Amino acid sequence: MSHDDSPTRARVADAILRGGPSTAAALAQELDLTPAAIRRHLDHLVAEGMLEPREQRVHGQRGRGRPAKVFALTDSGRGQFAHAYDEIAVDALAFLRESMGADAVKQFASHRLDGLRERLAVRLADLEPHERPAALADALSAEGFAASTSNTPAGTQMCQHHCPVAHVAEQFPQLCEAEAEMFAGLLGTHVQRLATIAHGDGVCTTHLPDPATPSDTTPSPHAEKVTS
Repeated sequence: MSHDDSPTRARVADAILRGGPSTAAALAQELDLTPAAIRRHLDHLVAEGMLEPREQRVHGQRGRGRPAKVFALTDSGRGQFAHAYDEIAVDALAFLRESMGADAVKQFASHRLDGLRERLAVRLADLEPHERPAALADALSAEGFAASTSNTPAGTQMCQHHCPVAHVAEQFPQLCEAEAEMFAGLLGTHVQRLATIAHGDGVCTTHLPDPATPSDTTPSPHAEKVTS
């Protein structure tokens, strides 16, 4: 094993942290590595427990052959990153709370999602209510959140396998609450958070009720009722 391998492997893991689950080919291109080199680094990171291989989700008609394998961070891998930037964010939010109050933190949490909210709204525009949960998961995956959906008797369950602010949200749950409110507004219905990476769960899980289920309110694009 080369002494210089560790920094390169750190770059590989960091690329997956920032961009979400990726194929070996995509990582090799992004990091300017040869296919043989990227496979060697990925195999080592998998053996260390930093990464895990998954089958790539394919939308629409699947082509010939097996879908490409993607590599994702494990919980252990996510925890091994240095979080100095998280400490700065925590300090900044603590200062904001102490100087301007808890409402200021809530307003900031919502404000930081403005750009994402606008991009997701474009992806969901003109879709029928029953089409929005899967489209939301696809759009979130395109943003690096590695989201997926599954059907349940009561509606849809959406899982996000990556959270870029998990360590900050441990101390400031307003970040998670703002995200759930964003989902509610985009889907036009209430949502219920079942689990979060910030609270130590493996994934962020959100229940999205069946749009046909009667509710106390009429769904609208601006609905923001959230059950925590």
